[in-house]
Amino acid sequence: MSKQHETSSSPGTWKRTLPQSIWALGFVSMFMDISSELVHSLLPVFLTTVLGASMLTIGILEGIAEATVSITKVFSGAISDYIGKRKFLAVLGYGLSAFTKPFFPLANTIGWVFAARFTDRIGKGIREAPRDALVADLVPEDMRGTAYGLRQSLDSVGAFAGPLLALAFMAFFAGNIKAVLWIAVIPAFLSVFLLILGVPEPSQKAYEAGKRLTFSDAGRLPYQFWLIVTLGSVLTLARFSDAFLVLRAQQLGLSPGMVPMIMIVMNVTYSIFSYPAGKAADKFQPKMLLVPGTLLLIASDIVLAIAATPVIAFCGAALWGIHMALTQGLLSKLVADAAPADLRGTAFGIFNLISGGALLLSSIIAGALWNVSGAPATFMAGAVFASIATAGLLIYKPVSR
Repeated sequence: MSKQHETSSSPGTWKRTLPQSIWALGFVSMFMDISSELVHSLLPVFLTTVLGASMLTIGILEGIAEATVSITKVFSGAISDYIGKRKFLAVLGYGLSAFTKPFFPLANTIGWVFAARFTDRIGKGIREAPRDALVADLVPEDMRGTAYGLRQSLDSVGAFAGPLLALAFMAFFAGNIKAVLWIAVIPAFLSVFLLILGVPEPSQKAYEAGKRLTFSDAGRLPYQFWLIVTLGSVLTLARFSDAFLVLRAQQLGLSPGMVPMIMIVMNVTYSIFSYPAGKAADKFQPKMLLVPGTLLLIASDIVLAIAATPVIAFCGAALWGIHMALTQGLLSKLVADAAPADLRGTAFGIFNLISGGALLLSSIIAGALWNVSGAPATFMAGAVFASIATAGLLIYKPVSR
């Protein structure tokens, strides 16, 4: 077990103190999200106004990009279980994403953007399952919700700081999107340096590194884990790429320079509620957070469907952010709790692979619906899927293991 893990749970130490490595991981996520969300908040506008892409093209691009993340996570998670080097894979993934950032402002065609986004998402896929498993390796079991909530909260600070910087630099550079995209390079490399210097590699004993894993080992993942996978997939169908939030804000009259405000609003609420929701996840039954979370997603989709002004869209984005805070950290905790320690990386990989497939499908559906029937149909379809998830949660009665 890692030194920090022992320190956080040893006699005489305040039980609620999180290891410094968890804070470091949170700031690593924050800096990379500043970079990624700065790019992501401007990319849909860049694609449509500069490169002439259609809504369907954006839906396909976003779906493939995010599905790539999820497919890669399966392999990186399983490899981290096998070699016992979660930090090594995390550094590799963060480093790859950092090195792709200059390619966005250099892009002159949709193909260039696709290649940069695809490679960036491979980096994200390599790092996320080992990183999520690393969080569970570094804290006691009764603090996992708090740890995931803190990491997600700092991640969300980056997710609204990125669009905020995009907003400020769009004004500074007089709407020159390519100039603003260069700013994203700096926090990306800061993230990599902090991970290298501030996060230790846990002892291999923490997760039985080096054990030979086979495909049959997936059969050891319990029934409860597969229920969590199913729930996550249905929620992902309801929660397609947030690029459509940006496009909705633009459609309702926000100028390209002000469009990042929609992501700022969403991620501010996400950040504010993530840490309290993580602490609550350590104390209460999952349903007490998941049901309100899915209800908020239904409300968000409906508000975004009927919005006639940017202000109404901001309200929908705020509800979207609170929904994310109540569900995302909790789902990570549930995966970590359900999986055997030696399969934790694999479990996160499988969870994200299936959720990524759902995201690919939902983003393509969203783009197609938008092209054929408009934005309201896209968001109302999301509300229908969220209602199905809510009904399933209300009916399901957990069994003791």
